[in-house]
Amino acid sequence: MIIDSQAVQNTCNAGVESKGFCRYKLTNGIKRHLAVDSLGFPFFTCCTKANVSDDKGLIMMLTNHMDYFRRKPMNVHKITILVDSGYHPGFIMAELEKIYPQIGRKIRIEKSPKISPEQKKLERKKGFVVVKARWIIERSNAWMERCKNLVKNFERTLFNSTQKVNLCFIRLLLKRLTAS
Repeated sequence: MIIDSQAVQNTCNAGVESKGFCRYKLTNGIKRHLAVDSLGFPFFTCCTKANVSDDKGLIMMLTNHMDYFRRKPMNVHKITILVDSGYHPGFIMAELEKIYPQIGRKIRIEKSPKISPEQKKLERKKGFVVVKARWIIERSNAWMERCKNLVKNFERTLFNSTQKVNLCFIRLLLKRLTAS
């Protein structure tokens, strides 16, 4: 599972519930938290105000879907959750264990590997270098951006924003199914 968040600007239609300011991205709007599988298809989605940190948004998203982890048998391999450098795995695991004490036996949270400057020199690369694990979530965000209604947040509530994201991915999956 790969997780990331995306700050999206509000329009004038957005309700008070969905207004927040992300200081990192300098965006007045919402954050879309997205968990995808290794193909880029969604596991979980959640929308929060933009001022909610990535850690808190991830905790909120996983808490909303805790039944998925509760039903997972103990004897199956742990789910590895890859996050970027904006997340703090130790803090997240501590907070999730308050909600569900056995979560540590079912998941592990790791920061996705970054290419070091030395590795860039060895491979003779400069500037932006694609990290394969991170590119999957970025591609999923790009798929979302293709939906005209998701370029900005037009919704009055966070619930409606989350449902719009879900509908976008349902549409994408149905298109893929009918094409094959």
